[in-house]
Amino acid sequence: MNQDELAAELAERAERIRTEMGGAQRIERLHAAGRFTIRERIDALVDDGSFREIGRFAHSANPEDRDETPGDGKIGGHARIDGRPIVVYGDDVTVRQGSSAIVGERKDERLVQHALLHGTPIVYIGETGGARIPDILGSEGISSIVPFPSVGGRRHRVPMATVIVGKSFGGSSFISAMSDLSVQVRGSCLAVTSPRVIEVATKEQIDFESLGGVDVHARHTGQIDLAVDSEDEAWTAVRRFLSYLPPNAWTPAPRSPVEGCGPIEPDPSIRSVVPTERKRGYDMRRLLAKLCDPDSFFELRPTIGRNLTTGFARIDGWPIGIIASNPMFGAGAIDGDGCEKATRLLVLCDSFDIPVLFLQDVPGFLVGRQVEHERLLYKAMRFRLALSNCSCPTLTVVVRKAFGLAFKAMNGSGVKADAIYAWPGAEIGFMDPDVAVNVVRPNATGAEREAEHARQVGATSPYGAAGVMKLDDVIDPAETRVVLAHDLARLAGRRVRPPEQRPLATWATC
Repeated sequence: MNQDELAAELAERAERIRTEMGGAQRIERLHAAGRFTIRERIDALVDDGSFREIGRFAHSANPEDRDETPGDGKIGGHARIDGRPIVVYGDDVTVRQGSSAIVGERKDERLVQHALLHGTPIVYIGETGGARIPDILGSEGISSIVPFPSVGGRRHRVPMATVIVGKSFGGSSFISAMSDLSVQVRGSCLAVTSPRVIEVATKEQIDFESLGGVDVHARHTGQIDLAVDSEDEAWTAVRRFLSYLPPNAWTPAPRSPVEGCGPIEPDPSIRSVVPTERKRGYDMRRLLAKLCDPDSFFELRPTIGRNLTTGFARIDGWPIGIIASNPMFGAGAIDGDGCEKATRLLVLCDSFDIPVLFLQDVPGFLVGRQVEHERLLYKAMRFRLALSNCSCPTLTVVVRKAFGLAFKAMNGSGVKADAIYAWPGAEIGFMDPDVAVNVVRPNATGAEREAEHARQVGATSPYGAAGVMKLDDVIDPAETRVVLAHDLARLAGRRVRPPEQRPLATWATC
């Protein structure tokens, strides 16, 4: 055969693999159920025409399975999102339910190595039945599998996002837990092992939704960052997430100024967002909408640990992480779930040198038997250790109150804040003045109690801390966005530390 004939044969072979995958009938069944192939999902995520596949002619290492396992259950390659290079790969359920075997895992590992070598973000699309049986049942099979060595050793050198689109067990659940962003589509299941294996091993019967559905993880386990109703929402979430981050740990995060917006000006309407009454609830996200660029707040884990609100945003185009008290839930007292999601965000921001903004309106840590039994002490101290060790810039604003050790845990004075401010009506102290009266003067008369209360309220004034340089300034709420934008511009000239100088880059967040 001459080169023209060889090229024609190559094109025909490649097209057959691309269109037929694990069989035309399997593709038809997917489409009939309203589902998509992995190649269709990749095309929906990335820029049009940008996907270039590697390992097109891979197949099972077992000679008898070669003709029936195109791609060996895994599809991936290089592409672009919003013009930026990424590595993307996922499970092909038309081939042995996307199960993991030697060659398919070798392809995935090759792609992750490419991403780490060239500083490219990774996106994984998960829907696998787990390891392929009987390929790995024996000692030779299990010895040939090394579960995700490069993913496990990524050390946050590049961002990684996972989208769970179907029934995902084993490998896909492991990768999801090791990712920086985990998105789960409603109707999918995320678990270490399937209901069938659980029934065989323990006799317990459980359905997919109760085992690892979206609501289980979004509201109880906290093992996903976002729950979405459709795959289109998932692709949008991944694109937004990556837009806040640099492509790798050696590169500054990108600034994205809002088109059509002029210079940032004082906003007097901010003064009315936070109620002056200490115990009146409000949604901190209303304040974030005022402080951040329009529609830029991207909330993570919104339905768990709701006493703290976390996510990414932009101020004057500069990307920032957000850790904010939310008095709408539990008065904003910090609980264990809040500590865990705040720690996760700190690790991510430190790894990619993104500043973090703390907004404080916190009465303290949540107390009671339940939170103690749920290991609040461990989770709170892990949060505290993360803050002590993070190297990225941090900014703090006390908007209404900050009492007890929660003031320190939320990046208060004496911790590490690059700038710390308070609004003029804010209260800062060891405990709420209402409580302090009962502690200091338990047997006082009415007049004595009123006098003690007035003294305690006066002692919590932010001007006391500002007077001894434990606050950088007391600021008009209307000036908050202006002040923060100025600080972020000032910090933009900082040296980007190499990854090995970022202590949290090697922390596990799963």
